[in-house]
Amino acid sequence: MKKALHWFCKQWSEKPLFSTTLTLAAMIILQTCALGTGYANFGEWGNAFVVNWINVLRNNATVGIIALGMTYVIVSGGIDLAVGSTLTMLGAFFLLLIDDKGILASCHLSGWTAFAVAFALVTLGGAILGEINGIFIAHGGIPAFIVTLGTMKIFRSVTQFFMQKRSLAVPDELLNFSSLQFGKFMLMPILYWLLAAVLLHLLYRKTIFGNHVVAIGSNGKAAKLAGIRVQAVTRRIYVLMGILVGFASIVQVCRIGSMDYANAGSGYEMDAIAAVIVGGTRMSGGRGSIVGTMLGILIIGVMNNLLNLWGVPPFLREAFKGVIVIVAVLFQKKEATA
Repeated sequence: MKKALHWFCKQWSEKPLFSTTLTLAAMIILQTCALGTGYANFGEWGNAFVVNWINVLRNNATVGIIALGMTYVIVSGGIDLAVGSTLTMLGAFFLLLIDDKGILASCHLSGWTAFAVAFALVTLGGAILGEINGIFIAHGGIPAFIVTLGTMKIFRSVTQFFMQKRSLAVPDELLNFSSLQFGKFMLMPILYWLLAAVLLHLLYRKTIFGNHVVAIGSNGKAAKLAGIRVQAVTRRIYVLMGILVGFASIVQVCRIGSMDYANAGSGYEMDAIAAVIVGGTRMSGGRGSIVGTMLGILIIGVMNNLLNLWGVPPFLREAFKGVIVIVAVLFQKKEATA
């Protein structure tokens, strides 16, 4: 018994995926119990369970995509507080491009041709905004927290100023990008999230770029002495972050059909950071995984769903996220001093 307990404690403290998986499993059990038993038969209960899980996954797909990029940022020892505002700015740009009276319509482009052009331009815009952050951080020597705190304010304020008198919407033929139904379920945002996760996992594990990200987060000075172009890699990390936020903005805008410029993306930076930290990525950098982040975002999503099923007021749900983040970092600190 003592050996089993010792093994369990060792696995819990040394292998983040082990503790994260068990935490998620426990929360799923609680979620299942919270669904209740007031159903006519097992089939009706099973349908409610599937519908509930589809809603959890779809509602967290956008922030899940952002969290994938945040993994790279935090593993490298950085932070990005501007992702929510960046999503708002890029979403507004996307709407300006594809609205029935928008920029591309004035160039006589419509339908999927206009969408392809808009996708490319929004992706480029995300890369540029990420590059702006990366240049100030890598070459300006300004802490990532300060740079992204500043651009968080700038991007949202500028967007609100230029969009305050505009009412734009996604053309009906483009709504299927996120709203195409498979049976009675809208699965496209979930599929995009899973595809992005697979690609970024391979990039992290199988490429030199991924190795450099880990090396910079572990010890930036040693990485530079080893011949890694630390400044260039840092810029690319934030460019990747910007591209993913651009993609997330398209997914969200096409799912909703419009955008609330004052509130869109609000709190996404905290949700993404929380998911990454809960997933086992070390806050100080040098260690993390895309798989862990996926589990982390599921924990956050299931927790929100569980609190909703229990009838906990929305204002208190953020407190639970804060507790989870603090506990996750506390475990990391204990591990580091062990």
